[in-house]
Parts: sequence; C-alpha cells; structure tokens
Amino acid sequence: MEIAFEMTDDILISVLSGELDHHSLKEIRDSIDLTYDTFQAKHIILCFEGVTFMDSSGVGLIMGRYNKVREAGGKIAVAGCNEYMIRILDMAGIYTIAQCFATKEEAVACMRKEGE
Repeated sequence: MEIAFEMTDDILISVLSGELDHHSLKEIRDSIDLTYDTFQAKHIILCFEGVTFMDSSGVGLIMGRYNKVREAGGKIAVAGCNEYMIRILDMAGIYTIAQCFATKEEAVACMRKEGE
C-alpha cells in the first residue's frame, strides 16, 4: 500500500494505491493523521483511484478520519472509487458522513464552493 499527499488550501488529499486491508491500515491511518496535523488541514479527501483491493478496513479508515475532521469543523470526501468500493461504502452507510466524487478534482471543487 502506498500513499501520496497533496495540499490545496485547507484540504488534505490522500491518494491511495495498492491493497487496503487490515495489514496496511495502521500505517496508512497514522500517516494520514500525522500529515493532517502537521499541515493543520481542515478537510480530507481520500482518493481510492489506485486501490486494487479494499476490505472493511477501508470503512474503518474513513470513519476514523471523519471523526478527526469533525473535531476541526471540517468535512471528508471520497473519490475515485470503483463500483465494488461504492457498493461496500453504500452498505456501510458511509455516504451519510462523506460525499462521493468520481475524481479528486471534483471533490476539491465542491469543498471550495461550500467554503465560500
């Protein structure tokens, strides 16, 4: 599992690639949290476009980051999910706490618009 970060305004974009499962979850979670705190971001976009496999650990990752951004008054969004991931996230009720976008660019545009 690999992760790359981008910052735009007060939005941390976490671009994930590889397999997201319970073996990689702690490292990914800690890396996102450290980067979020270091750059004093307010919002998080989790981009799954490079993820080849995701189990329920992905749901836990989103829920945990949602709690973190909520404390800061921010929002969380997911982007780049394939049909399988969309179904998992829908069944888990993630769309009640996070918006889903086709691309990270759409997610950034929406968060910027809501911030105006």
